[in-house]
Amino acid sequence: MMKSIVCFLIFAIFGITHIAAQGNNAALNKKHFNLDKGVALDGYDAVSYFIGNKPVKGKASIQATSDGVVYYFSTEKNKQLFQQNPEKYKPQYGGWCAYAMGANGEKVEVDPETFKLINGKLYLFYNAFLNNTLTTWNKSEANLKSKADANWKSIFK
Repeated sequence: MMKSIVCFLIFAIFGITHIAAQGNNAALNKKHFNLDKGVALDGYDAVSYFIGNKPVKGKASIQATSDGVVYYFSTEKNKQLFQQNPEKYKPQYGGWCAYAMGANGEKVEVDPETFKLINGKLYLFYNAFLNNTLTTWNKSEANLKSKADANWKSIFK
């Protein structure tokens, strides 16, 4: 009987800790992710970047939430693919400009149609006022990516 009570308490504590961690992650995502009216990727379908290498606008009627962040999808199939493996499709650095994150650790808006897939991950870039940061990123990708990874870790804690 005592073993049952101890086991129950251990599982209860683990469950509460797990739920609290998920809630904390969702709060951090909402705080640090690039969200337009609460939606990731300016409403573009995260899966569409990987299929056909062309972003497609999603629909508010086809949406899913992952770690507190809402994503829109152009098809139910894309929504299902995302739900099966959200980490595969989520943009890096919370959807902020990869170049700016690498250059100086800043959260800079992006043009969701200016992107690059690197090792199966989605990176977005600022592209306005005759300044396409993807071009600059490509000149020093390894260095900028390394710095961006470190800068994002220090922001997202």
